Amino acid sequence: MSDFPHLFSPLSLGRLTLANRVTMAPLFLGYARPTGEVSPLILKHYREMGASGAGLVVAENAAVAPEGLGSPFTLRVDGRQYLAGLKQLAQAIKDGGAAASLQLNHAGRFAWQEEPLAPSAVPAGNKTPRALTQEEIARIVQAFAAGAALVKEAGFDAVELHGGTGYLLAQFLSPRTNRRDDAYGGALENRLRFPLEVIAAVRQAVGADFPVGYRYLADEWLPQGWSLAEAKQAAPRLAAAGLAYLSVMGGTYESFFIPERQAQEKHQGYMAGLAAAIRQEVPIPVIAAGRIQQPAYAESLIQEGQADLVGLARVLLADPQWPRKAREGRAAEIRPCEPACSLCTKSVMKGQAALCTQWSEEKRQQTRDAAQAAQAN
Repeated sequence: MSDFPHLFSPLSLGRLTLANRVTMAPLFLGYARPTGEVSPLILKHYREMGASGAGLVVAENAAVAPEGLGSPFTLRVDGRQYLAGLKQLAQAIKDGGAAASLQLNHAGRFAWQEEPLAPSAVPAGNKTPRALTQEEIARIVQAFAAGAALVKEAGFDAVELHGGTGYLLAQFLSPRTNRRDDAYGGALENRLRFPLEVIAAVRQAVGADFPVGYRYLADEWLPQGWSLAEAKQAAPRLAAAGLAYLSVMGGTYESFFIPERQAQEKHQGYMAGLAAAIRQEVPIPVIAAGRIQQPAYAESLIQEGQADLVGLARVLLADPQWPRKAREGRAAEIRPCEPACSLCTKSVMKGQAALCTQWSEEKRQQTRDAAQAAQAN
C-alpha cells in the first residue's frame, strides 16, 4: 500500500485511464536534430521518462509550422517526414509503462525568426513581430489540426496544446500582446476566438474519443497582462470546447527573469495556487505544477482538492525515478532539483542541450556528446 494513496490512484481522461496522478510536464531540452526530427538522444531520454513510474509523459513542444519554432533544435510535426521518428518516440515512452502524449506549439512572437508572426506587432526583446493576417491565422489553425492528426497516427495516447509560457495561443488571450481591432482582438470573447478555433479543429482531426489537453497560462505576472481574473473567466469556455484537462502554469519569458519571480520559483508549489483557482471554475481535471519536490506535498494537493494531477518537469529531470521511489516508500532517496541551480534553463537559453547538476559527470558528458552528434546531422 502506497504512502500516498491519492497520488497513486488511477484517473480517466476520457477513454484513457492513467495508472496514477503523476505526469511529466513538458520540458524543452534542445535534443532534436536541426531538421526537427527525433534524435537517438531524445529517444533515450523519453525511454527513461516512460519508465519513471509516471502515469502520463507529455513530450516537449513540437512546432506545427516552420515559422513557429522556438529554437533551431525543436521537434516538428509539420510534415509526414517526421512520422517515423514520432512513432519511435511514442513507443519509447509506452515501453516503460506510461501513457504518451506530445505537446504542439507555435511560438509566435518568441519564434526563432528574423520577423516572427504574432497577433500584434508588440516587440519581444530586440525583435518586433509582424501581425498575422486572418488568412495566416486560418492556416495556423489547420496546422495545429494536421499536427494533432500526425500525433495520433504516430501512436501517442493523447495530444496537448501549448497555451502557456507566452506562446501564440497565450498571445491571443493577453490584452498586452493582442491589440487587434478585428474579430480576434478587443473583448475577451474575441481574444478567445483563436484558441477555441484551434481546439475545435484539433478535436475534429483526432476524433471525439482522443484526449486533447491544454497547457494553460493562468497569469502572465506582468503589468497590463493576462491575469488570473480573466483566466478564471476563460477557463470554462476552453473546457467546454472538449478538453480532457488543463495543465496550469504562470509566467512568460518576459516575467521569468524578474527578480521577484526568480525568488518565488525557488519555493515548492509556487504555481499550485493558480491551479487551485482554475480548478474551482472547470469540471475537467486540472494539473498543478511548479517545483513539486516532495511526494507528501503532491499528495496533499490532490487530497485537498487543489488539483487532480501533478506535473513534474525539472524535478523529474533531476531524478527520473521520483515516482517509483515515492510509490515504493523511498521518498527520502529522491534527488531534489536544486532551487539555486538553473543549469537546464541556462543551457537551452544559450541554444545548448539541457543538462542537470544532479546527474553524474559521466551522464552529463554522454548527453553533451549525443547532443553534438544530433545537432551535427
